[in-house]
Amino acid sequence: MTGRLELVHRHGDHIAVSVAETGVELLRYVYRPEAAWESPKPYIHPLRTLSDRVVTGYRPHDHRWHKGLQLTASHLSGQNLWGGNTYVPGEGYQPLPERVGSMAHRGFDEVSVRDGGARLVERLSWHPYSGDLWADEVREVEVRDVDPASGSWVLTWSSAVTNRRGEPLRFGSPTTHGRDGAGYTGLFWRGPRAFRDGRILAPDGEGPGMMGRQAPWLAYSGEHDGADGHATLVFVHAPENDHTGAGGAHPAHWFVRNDPFAAVAPSFAFHDELVLEPGATLARRYRVVVADGAWERERIEARLAELTWCAGALPPRPGQRPAAGSPGGQSSGRRPRERR
Repeated sequence: MTGRLELVHRHGDHIAVSVAETGVELLRYVYRPEAAWESPKPYIHPLRTLSDRVVTGYRPHDHRWHKGLQLTASHLSGQNLWGGNTYVPGEGYQPLPERVGSMAHRGFDEVSVRDGGARLVERLSWHPYSGDLWADEVREVEVRDVDPASGSWVLTWSSAVTNRRGEPLRFGSPTTHGRDGAGYTGLFWRGPRAFRDGRILAPDGEGPGMMGRQAPWLAYSGEHDGADGHATLVFVHAPENDHTGAGGAHPAHWFVRNDPFAAVAPSFAFHDELVLEPGATLARRYRVVVADGAWERERIEARLAELTWCAGALPPRPGQRPAAGSPGGQSSGRRPRERR
């Protein structure tokens, strides 16, 4: 049996997706502007399991700009759309507010519950500190495969980022600028403080040694504070991520740590910069399986084998005219509840 979903849109603030039968809020997609120093951008927090356990951290004292699950660009042509201090070769992390940019919400083309899933399609713009337009993004976030029997559900995150600058955009990371083992950029998850020292699993490896390596999926299991039990998040990047996009093949490498905090990112600029030419689009798609319990490799692989990538298409590129029934077109199904 698949759980039914409900969606509530509090305009100007967030969208929440819940399981109708239990009332558990699975995620809250927050798009209101926040502090400039933290590089304002939309994010997901809280993210919850089916048993109502929170599996994201928000503004921890060590990194105030870590906010649940978000798409980041720690180094982008000299700007920092990650937030906080900026890594400078030979100088380390420096407070450089004039380099901290932002991602701005521009509107939703679709907010719907239908065909067993909840879906939002958002238009965003990317800006350096000056406020100039550097990129447009069309982002799709979808909740599907709510499975009480396995205690898991699936989040799909798709992004298409188009360079609107008159010159190439260079995506990098602290590692591309000289700091070892700091390839964080792209989709980034910060776990709760209780998840420190959690277990890291991949198809052919285990532990923090997966840092900087390639694998089709990576799982992180942690133990809750305040409630008995564990949770597991399985991060999967779509097969085409390694083979398409700007400049041809640009394989993803995992950024992962369980000390001093829990964090995972399928970095698209870990060891080498990714260069996006003017007018070109960088398309990436990811899945996150959110599960109750400490899952072993065999259980993870069995669950992944049940999922397909054909359930949802990549979002349209910015400026593309949507067809009826697609993002921005006419949709069927129940209307989301609205709160103003």
